[in-house]
Amino acid sequence: MILNSIVYKIHTNTDFLAMRKELLEQLKMIIDFDSADFHLSKGDGSISLISRVSYNNSGSVDFSRVYEGIDYSQGILGTGKSMVYRETDIISDEKRVETEYYKNVYQVNNWHFSLQLILGYNERFLGVITFYRHKEKEDFKYVDVFKMQLIKDHLAYRIYKEQESATKYGDKISIQDAVELFCLTKRESGILELMMSGYSNEEICDKSSISNNTLKKHVLNIYRKLGIKNRVQLFRMIIET
Repeated sequence: MILNSIVYKIHTNTDFLAMRKELLEQLKMIIDFDSADFHLSKGDGSISLISRVSYNNSGSVDFSRVYEGIDYSQGILGTGKSMVYRETDIISDEKRVETEYYKNVYQVNNWHFSLQLILGYNERFLGVITFYRHKEKEDFKYVDVFKMQLIKDHLAYRIYKEQESATKYGDKISIQDAVELFCLTKRESGILELMMSGYSNEEICDKSSISNNTLKKHVLNIYRKLGIKNRVQLFRMIIET
């Protein structure tokens, strides 16, 4: 019954960001995990990770940046297929605890075991959910893998349709699409809207009642989340208002 409810909400919750957050909370009811991260791909065929949604993992460090550089299972992401596996199924415990990835991501959070849900559709990598367990617990069971197998294709299809919808204007997406796909905060959303309306930094500071230094921090966060470097790239990516 819980799985049926989860699948139903994957397809019917029109708020994509809310769907992702609620999904992790619902999955907690059928799988024992201590923390979880849900990343999306950029939707351009690469395995770069963006737009993190987390459960019980409020740290400011986005582990996708570490993941991209040193994770030993990146090759799996590039297949563009949905799959579920335990970390210990692809590398022995003795080897994984010696990896830089384990030391930088797992050890610092007292995690030891993980379950990976890789999402792909039409040979395109779409995203990944990683469930973590503390060292004091046992590894994930195959029944946990089976449960995720039951929802993986539904979730992959929903993400695929969202990414397709976001590119309905060619290579550009709307401000609202950007807010939902890249998890922009309310403040970042407001600043993005002002930027796309052509206001200068001084005018944006005035309208937002913030200092120039604070504005710069918000702008850099927006660029980082969108995977771009400057305003020129922003205008190439977002539909002007």
